[in-house]
Amino acid sequence: MTVFQPASRKTDAAIIVFPGGGFRILAIDLEGTEICDWVTRMGATCVLLKYRVPGGNDYWDDTLNRRVTPPVPLALQDAQRTIRLVRANAASLGVDPAKVGVIGFSAGGYLVAQTSNIVKDTYRPVDAADALSSRPDFAMALYPGHLCRDGHVLEPSIQATKQTPPTFLLQAWDDPVDPICNSTLYASALEKAGASAEVHLFSSGGHAFGLRSPGNATGTWPELAERWLRAQKLLPSDQPASSPGR
Repeated sequence: MTVFQPASRKTDAAIIVFPGGGFRILAIDLEGTEICDWVTRMGATCVLLKYRVPGGNDYWDDTLNRRVTPPVPLALQDAQRTIRLVRANAASLGVDPAKVGVIGFSAGGYLVAQTSNIVKDTYRPVDAADALSSRPDFAMALYPGHLCRDGHVLEPSIQATKQTPPTFLLQAWDDPVDPICNSTLYASALEKAGASAEVHLFSSGGHAFGLRSPGNATGTWPELAERWLRAQKLLPSDQPASSPGR
């Protein structure tokens, strides 16, 4: 966990960043530090998580290079623990423990869906922090993967309910890595569960664009996200949009 504090605080919310990388690597700059620069420019605290990458799937043994039985959700363990640690240290971080959200990209977007809907402990408690909830208070998933399984069905472990936090969901229709069904299936599940969601589907934009597509329609997503955050009362209503540029 690396904490980035804003130069000028405008909100007591914290956003935890889950970079993508297909559970093989972490795009720690494109979908990590650059995102935290944007978050802190909005005046929020950003926490960048360097989670364990199991080796190509969400349940994988990177030592033996094979799927393990029973599965051990290494990345989800780290994500749950991080949300709890941010809440446990809210006072020292200057944040409200009831305003801890997550944003994730690609595989990190899958972690967003997992933490939003899987509240059962995935590891044995370590300390008092593990008595706190691991469900985020708000969630943002950009071009998520791993949600659309064979037969175009939603990953069965993702069971949306009314307790699923307000969600911002965004993806490009021509995504060559993670098909659009990852977003459409999850959006449908959120709608059926009565969960609050804002969904943006762009006709083009590809995959893994992060903040680096200013000339494309997908380059508008930071402004859309900031408007959504203001609607959730996580940013001041009169705050002008920050520039996504570095």
